[in-house]
Amino acid sequence: NKKELYALLAEQLTALTDGETHAVPNLANCSALLFYALKDINWAGFYLTQINETTGKEYLLLGPFQGKTACIEIPVGKGVCGTAVKEARTILVENVHEFPGHIACDSASNSEIVVPIRHNGEIIGVLDIDSPLVGRFTSEDREGLETLVRILETVI
Repeated sequence: NKKELYALLAEQLTALTDGETHAVPNLANCSALLFYALKDINWAGFYLTQINETTGKEYLLLGPFQGKTACIEIPVGKGVCGTAVKEARTILVENVHEFPGHIACDSASNSEIVVPIRHNGEIIGVLDIDSPLVGRFTSEDREGLETLVRILETVI
């Protein structure tokens, strides 16, 4: 039952982040928690917003994650992660090969969900989870992962 799983994960994440305000350990523990708790995923991690000092353009920089090596920088507006930031919303993609401009960091990935993380109303990063299965993520995953991100938003 996904609702029960996400409720348990919310309890565990709350306990893991209790009293810890440093972003990196909280994000690292969350990515490990998700990677080992969720079935049929091959990557779980974070990208954090940055500004290029030369161009002034915003991009996403690879943060804590679990899984194979990943793309280091993603321009805002590009790929699923960059689109989630540009549109300021969660994006659930049933088949990444049908998503215009998808960035294939791992060719084994077939579906993806990206949830923006906010601080004081501004997007500071995204939670990104990939799966080798087409159609792996559902509205229950969206709801559960958005709840976990809200927990993170209170501690980072």
